[in-house]
Amino acid sequence: MDGNGRWARRRNRPHSFGHRAGVKTIRRVLGGCEELGIHYLSVYAFSTENWSRPRAEVRALMRLFHESMRRELDELHERGVRILFSGRLDGFSPRMKEKIGEAVARTAANQNGVLNVCLNYGGRAELVDAVRRLVGEGVRPENVDEAAVQERLYHPELPDPELIIRTAGERRTSNFLLWQSAYSELFVTETLWPDFDVPDLQEAINDYQLRVRRFGGRPDLDRQLSVG
Repeated sequence: MDGNGRWARRRNRPHSFGHRAGVKTIRRVLGGCEELGIHYLSVYAFSTENWSRPRAEVRALMRLFHESMRRELDELHERGVRILFSGRLDGFSPRMKEKIGEAVARTAANQNGVLNVCLNYGGRAELVDAVRRLVGEGVRPENVDEAAVQERLYHPELPDPELIIRTAGERRTSNFLLWQSAYSELFVTETLWPDFDVPDLQEAINDYQLRVRRFGGRPDLDRQLSVG
């Protein structure tokens, strides 16, 4: 969700102003996903690298997370959205972890959609944590395969993302869902995240629907071989 800071600077406001606007965008996009029949939405809210940002900005983000969970939880629960969190959550304060646990427990039975919030998340960190679990469980090397790694990711029950949207013109994966995005389609838009809206989401979906997903094969040949 890139562009919050640039959006705020263009208005001569602090970065925290852009981050608050970005939270409203999440609400709009989640509503758009419901309209379009998209069941799973993962948002990259705070990366393992974001701790290196100015201390004042990090503090403002932590306050915003607290406020957002308190303010948005009731509405999301009423809409039947299940909330999950991915990342090294032990890195947060006890109060923050309590709020996270409350959101997860309260919405656990909801079935109208899944919002996966990636907090203190890094794709490399997730893989390191999965390997640590394999080692800690004493899994023998010959028993380590893709399925074994998948089972030890933060949320192995979630499907791999079909589409990753990068806002603000960024053209890199930025350590996001590295394992899961092996065959994800990428869509890059120059729109800054606070300006991103349902028509932008629809544009990304339309672009995705025109693509042929090969997964290393040749779909045209496969179709020819399966006819008659």
